[in-house]
Amino acid sequence: MINNFKLAPSILSADFSNLQSALEICKKGGADWIHIDVMDNQFVPNLTIGPPVLKSLRSKTEKFMDVHMMVIDPEKLVEPFARAGADNITFHLEATDDPNGVIDLIHSCGCKAGISIKPKTSINDVLPFLDKVDVVLLMTVEPGFGGQGYIKGSNQRIKKIKSFLNQNCLDNVLIEVDGGVKLHNAKEVIDSGANILVAGSEVFNAKDPIKTIKDFYQLSKS
Repeated sequence: MINNFKLAPSILSADFSNLQSALEICKKGGADWIHIDVMDNQFVPNLTIGPPVLKSLRSKTEKFMDVHMMVIDPEKLVEPFARAGADNITFHLEATDDPNGVIDLIHSCGCKAGISIKPKTSINDVLPFLDKVDVVLLMTVEPGFGGQGYIKGSNQRIKKIKSFLNQNCLDNVLIEVDGGVKLHNAKEVIDSGANILVAGSEVFNAKDPIKTIKDFYQLSKS
């Protein structure tokens, strides 16, 4: 059983005309985090939401707001998202020449700091920064769009990160997995070492989104 398991439904797959309904679904289902995908149409081929939307969401929920910035020059958006109400801000290693500076900036704004890598980026590239962050997010699809399939071999990458954290007494660092997470593969992802699962289309496209959230938590206890 993974005692610190958390589900972070991604509102990228929710109805953007009624995001308050998405927040209600997360509340009734018992989701711990709300995942906010920020894309700039430069780092990834899609354009999503900015700080004003997060600020509006923040006023409607007390849930932990998990901001995943898939943007170039992430340092430019850290403070605006922190002011808007982010609890955790994750940036991409591939998007900056100064990862340590971005981590320090996020922490200085009073937020938890996360670092993410794309599927083709070597796990070894992110290891030197794991003693400085609160979350490491592994992309298990190519970032940009929801609804993609989970990339084969991703569980081995999760296990490698988990092993490194254990060996270096970094058990406080949470492993977050984002992309292609479904009920049918969630147990394997959790067993590989993931603490946080991001699920978008699986939750918000389900016939019963609230039950789907609850089903994720039942899987984590089995």
